[in-house]
Amino acid sequence: MNSPLIQLLVLAGIAVFLILRLKSVLGTREGFEKPPLPRPSSAPSRPDFEVIEGGPDRDITDYVEEGSAAAEALAEMKRVEPSFSVSEFVQGSRGAYEMIVMGFERGELDDIQPFIAEDVFDTFVDVVAAREDQGLTIEAEFIGVREVRVENVEFDPDTAEAQITMRFVAELTSVVRDRGGDIVEGDPKAVKRQKDTWVFARPMGTDDPNWRLVATDA
Repeated sequence: MNSPLIQLLVLAGIAVFLILRLKSVLGTREGFEKPPLPRPSSAPSRPDFEVIEGGPDRDITDYVEEGSAAAEALAEMKRVEPSFSVSEFVQGSRGAYEMIVMGFERGELDDIQPFIAEDVFDTFVDVVAAREDQGLTIEAEFIGVREVRVENVEFDPDTAEAQITMRFVAELTSVVRDRGGDIVEGDPKAVKRQKDTWVFARPMGTDDPNWRLVATDA
């Protein structure tokens, strides 16, 4: 038997030994392999953080100072009417402000009457009537509300009556024309800034969701 054949047989034997040795190591899960991950439990997992009961209500503290009388009044309103949202009220008051301002400027009061207290509406009617008697008309364009904030909040627990005072800063154009169409006041190209403080009121916990304008202080 020649030497190359002997060398080949020796190498083959070594290869078989190494394969069997590797199989004995790789075929087991002991030693170096990571343990299998546990299966998810059917029970709901707890979050990594714990919610603290009684924490600040961001729907309130985003608009008024935490711990203030206004914050306490808003919290009382929410206890009486859990569906009440300060954020939704603020957005609604912004839309109501534009609608009422433009209705008053243009003398179109019928559409805004449901959102205004009777005494305030009567004042609006008197002003619009006085303008008409003088033959004056107003042309106005609402540019937008630049600022809206909660100024004050009051709540009467005995009657569940809530009042929220809002501060608005808006921009609009407005001109006053006489019977002949001539401009007697204003400039159609000049944007003026208008600041108003309005009070909205509503009994909480009732079926009527509408807030009404009960006072104005420009």
